[in-house]
Amino acid sequence: MPTSSCTTTPHTQEKHTVDDKAADRTDEPNHMAGPWWTDLGTWGAVALIALGAVATAWVFLRLPGTPQEPALGYHGAAKLIAIGLVTVGCTLMSRRRGRPAASEKTSSGRRRRRVS
Repeated sequence: MPTSSCTTTPHTQEKHTVDDKAADRTDEPNHMAGPWWTDLGTWGAVALIALGAVATAWVFLRLPGTPQEPALGYHGAAKLIAIGLVTVGCTLMSRRRGRPAASEKTSSGRRRRRVS
């Protein structure tokens, strides 16, 4: 009978105490952690956008460390800026969804007026 290169190990039943750090971890073999930018938050995303702008200026001024082909430097800077913009947008949209709409009733029962 041929053997396969992929082997599985049986899972053992062990009692673990749950703490804050262990709650996010998993011992599953197929569990993949999220991308590196998922936990940036608003200010981390703003910093990422600023880093992309600095990288763009670095390539434009041809400072030391600039790639031979400027398109590669611009491409990397554009990726940083794009990830930052998407993260800021998602963070701000999730905050907006979390707040009650301005047209909803307040606790006093009156409707609030939208101010534009």
